[in-house]
Amino acid sequence: MATTIKKPRKKSPLKHSVIPTLNGKTMLVCGGAGFIGSNFIHHIFEKYPKVRIINFDKLTYSGNTDNVRDFVKDARYTFVKGDIADQKKVTAVFKKYQPDYVINFAAETHVDRSIHVGSLEFINTNIVGVFNLLEAVKVAGTVQSFVQVSTDEVYGSLALDSEDKFSEQTAFAPNVPYAATKAGGDMLCRAYHNTWGVPVIVTHCSNNYGPRQYPEKLIPFFVLRMLEGKTLPLYGDGNHVRDWVYVLDHSRALELCLLNGKPGAVYNIGADNEMNNREIADRILKYFGKGKGTTVGMPLTRRSL
Repeated sequence: MATTIKKPRKKSPLKHSVIPTLNGKTMLVCGGAGFIGSNFIHHIFEKYPKVRIINFDKLTYSGNTDNVRDFVKDARYTFVKGDIADQKKVTAVFKKYQPDYVINFAAETHVDRSIHVGSLEFINTNIVGVFNLLEAVKVAGTVQSFVQVSTDEVYGSLALDSEDKFSEQTAFAPNVPYAATKAGGDMLCRAYHNTWGVPVIVTHCSNNYGPRQYPEKLIPFFVLRMLEGKTLPLYGDGNHVRDWVYVLDHSRALELCLLNGKPGAVYNIGADNEMNNREIADRILKYFGKGKGTTVGMPLTRRSL
C-alpha cells in the first residue's frame, strides 16, 4: 500500500510573528516640546491611537508648549516639566510612569552657543543628562528600547570636494564643544550597552527642516529675514554643504529604530539631499519671487548658521 507523504504547510510570517506596536504602551519622550521632539509626538499619536506619551521637557529657549498644544486635554498625554540633568527628577518620572519605551531629544544643540555662551550647559544636558537616563533605564529593567537622538556633527566635517560619506563606522572627530558633548553621551550609551546590556540605540541624523523649527536655524532664519525685507547673510562664499532631512521623515526613521532597531546599534539617518547655503537662499527667494541680489556675503566665522 502506497504511503502518501504530506508536505508541511508553510507558516504565514505575519500570522505567527509579532508586529511591534506602541498601542497599549507608555513612552517617555524627553525634550518633546522642541522642534524634532514635538513633530515626533504628532507622528506617533497619529499612527498609534492607544499609546500613552509622557513629555518630559525643561522648556529652555527652544522648547515651546505651543508645539504640543493639540494634546493638552488628551488623556493619552502628560506633560512633566523637568531637566534630564536632574537625577532625582528623572528617577521620579521613571518610578511614577514606568515607561516601556524611552526616546531622548533633550539636548543643548546650537553650535554657536556652545562657543560664545559657554559649554557648561552642554556638558550638563548632553552628557550628565544622558547618564541619568541610562542609569534610570538600567535600574528599571523593564524598558524595551531607549533611543538616544544624536547628530552627525560627532563625525566632524568633510572637505567640500570630498566624495566620502559618513558611515556608522566613521571615527568621531568633533570640532566644537556641542559636538564633543554629544559624542560623550554617545560613548556612554555604547558603554552601558556593552557593560550592562542596556537596550539603547544611538541615531545620528543630518540637518532637519520643517514645521515648528526654532527661528535661529538656517531655513526659518532666512524665511523670516526675507519676509521682513532684510538681506540673507551668507557666511564666506555660501558653499557650506549640508544634507537636509524633512523632520517627519526623521520621525518615521526614529520610530523604526525604536521598534525594530538592534540594541547597541548605531544608525545614521540622512536623505541624500545635499545643498549648500547659497542654494537654500536662492530657492527661498525664488519661491517668494525675490531676486538673488538680496543675499549678502559676510565674513567667514568658525561656524556658519
